[in-house]
Amino acid sequence: MKINVISGKLEKHKTDGAAILLFAEEKFGAAVARIDKALGGTVEMLIQSGDFQPKPGAVHLLYPEGRIPAKRLILAGLGTRGDFTLNRLRQAIGKAATSLRAAGARDITVLVNDFGMNFEEVSQALVEGSLLGLYRFLKYKTNEENDRSKDVTMITLLAETAAPVKALQRGAEDGAEIADSTNMVRDMVNFPAADMTPTIIAAKAREIAQQFGFTVQVLDRVKMQKLGMGALLGVASGSVQPPKFVILEYRKGGKKPFIALVGKTITFDSGGISIKPSENMDKMKDDMSGGAAVLGAIRAAAALKLPLNVVGLLPATENMPSGSAYRPGDVLRTMSGQTIEIINTDAEGRLILSDALAYACRYKPAVIVDIATLTGACRIALGQEATGMVGTDEKLKQMIRNAGEKTGERVWEMPLWEGYYDQIKSDIADMKNAGSRDGGLITAAALLSKFVQKYPWVHLDIAATAWTEKDRPYTPKGATGIGMRLLTQFLRDYGKKN
Repeated sequence: MKINVISGKLEKHKTDGAAILLFAEEKFGAAVARIDKALGGTVEMLIQSGDFQPKPGAVHLLYPEGRIPAKRLILAGLGTRGDFTLNRLRQAIGKAATSLRAAGARDITVLVNDFGMNFEEVSQALVEGSLLGLYRFLKYKTNEENDRSKDVTMITLLAETAAPVKALQRGAEDGAEIADSTNMVRDMVNFPAADMTPTIIAAKAREIAQQFGFTVQVLDRVKMQKLGMGALLGVASGSVQPPKFVILEYRKGGKKPFIALVGKTITFDSGGISIKPSENMDKMKDDMSGGAAVLGAIRAAAALKLPLNVVGLLPATENMPSGSAYRPGDVLRTMSGQTIEIINTDAEGRLILSDALAYACRYKPAVIVDIATLTGACRIALGQEATGMVGTDEKLKQMIRNAGEKTGERVWEMPLWEGYYDQIKSDIADMKNAGSRDGGLITAAALLSKFVQKYPWVHLDIAATAWTEKDRPYTPKGATGIGMRLLTQFLRDYGKKN
């Protein structure tokens, strides 16, 4: 996708599709007033008649018919200025861009109005919203309706004057890198499990590392055995696909301590011996969303040249039933030496993360953040509007919370009180991998907390947010890529503060 940033007058600019984003209950600015005049007052009439109201999510497509050079003009609502956020901007432009594509536009020009915010942030949000909204996964489509020739090929941000162009350009470049990394994550999660195995993920990590200049090490089963990763190997024991432990190191922070990012990377989750119901099991290809988000965040950190040291850890395996699979009642010894009694083989994510978190501690990191499609209980608790958060450090939790608000990938904290640990006490091991149904999001996190030692730690449960069954303004149906932008914004904020 080509991204342009220029200055000029929209009413004189030739484009397949122009987008104007409007606040509700406000008079037009000078640029929109000129365009409306050229259109014979059509925009004002639409608003006055109630045929278009600039509410969030509202769009209206016009055909100027030669009165301005744009073949199509779309109006998109932002709501009132008092409720305006950057995420509203992403949503508006995401919906506008997809509507223009559906109408046949192959290039889109966006009028950059006075949104009352930093031009760099505005530009980043506009490019992110456009590219994320226009995303499509067409790898396995063969019909003409989904032909790539119908994709938008260019997005232009048009400012009234030349003054903000440099800031807009910087924001556009960042937005494009972040959107590209997010769409890479979406691709990885959307792929069928047969085409996104642990081996393929390891190869993908090597490819991205070579392209963006960070290092990758991949541990095989033998090396994991030497490290004592009994939990990860236990989960992997039922699959013919060899497990991989992928270590990504981005080193641009000098002597700064590492930030450790850990992502659950179950490439397919059948539930193992405790097999899942067949309904919706096809969606279990998304159980590697956390690992994909970590890979995307390291890619984005490198693309944005963040002055940080970041290690990303991806424990990658399938969870399958077979004659060699681990069983309920087994006891697994983790890399940390602690033992876990298996109550349910479908509570496997916390097992592979226990070894990955123990490995993260070898870096003596400043902070540890893990991200995982961990529990169905998270969806029951929070629905699909928020990612569950549990953690041990108030400053770290607040940084994650702030990053969530900035990106629209919001988090909601759950408690980690002592009473929850009672549910994972085992009669024969140090702990068990599943308690009762009550507080399942929290008891899973309670187990993870036993493997992070003294280091500040946050756990993010994206089980409910990694996939969507309906189109959203800049998130088409399927894999959402959730966590990539959240982690990247956290890294950017952390770099500024440290």
